[in-house]
Amino acid sequence: MGAFLYGVSLQWKLDIRSKTLLITCYIVPLLFFAIMGGIFTSVMPEAEYTLIQSMTVFGVTMGALIGLPPTLVEIYSSDIKKVYKANGVPLILGLALTNISAFIHLFIMSIILYIAAPFAFHARIPENPGMYFGGLAVFIAVSLSIASIIGLAVKDQAKTSMFSILIFLPSVMLSGIMFPKELLPKAFETAGKLFPAAWGYKLLAESDFQSESLFPLLLILVLAAVMCIVLLRKMDK
Repeated sequence: MGAFLYGVSLQWKLDIRSKTLLITCYIVPLLFFAIMGGIFTSVMPEAEYTLIQSMTVFGVTMGALIGLPPTLVEIYSSDIKKVYKANGVPLILGLALTNISAFIHLFIMSIILYIAAPFAFHARIPENPGMYFGGLAVFIAVSLSIASIIGLAVKDQAKTSMFSILIFLPSVMLSGIMFPKELLPKAFETAGKLFPAAWGYKLLAESDFQSESLFPLLLILVLAAVMCIVLLRKMDK
């Protein structure tokens, strides 16, 4: 257990020095918040009620889908994987360490948004903070699970970025954080439900627990976890 915690700590420190993670988990989400927060609240005054949730969904989705896959490709498509196998280290360790580290960074970023939004744009704090942060933890985990599939399935760094963007863009555009989903064509609204961002935004914006928002996220998490295990077993052969 001590060795595992040391590994998490070491990975977290390495990620802090990573320019990719710094940009995707902190700089871009916070810059997007600084610019779009003012625009949202000016154009749509009612946006102050969901500003924290919408900015958080954007930040988590970007940090997970754009930030995590390159790190996994670096581990599993390089000599690091050979070192793991040579020393009898389970391949799942690299996946676990990177996911835990990314989870911590994304949670910290979300807390920054949670604290800064009311001061910067008079955003309303969620009515039930306990439920909000519980839902946030689930949403981050689900987003990272999808990012993990990309990082494990795609071996080339350039292709990884392409697949990440192809999932990131519809996730954000169809989630409801940019404009109400009711304004979308029915087909697009339905397609948005395939991505965690739509369910995550709905879950974070609710003041009371609604199982119909949580269960789809848990289903995606389970399916993604199974997919990651299958991909890791293929690598181990």
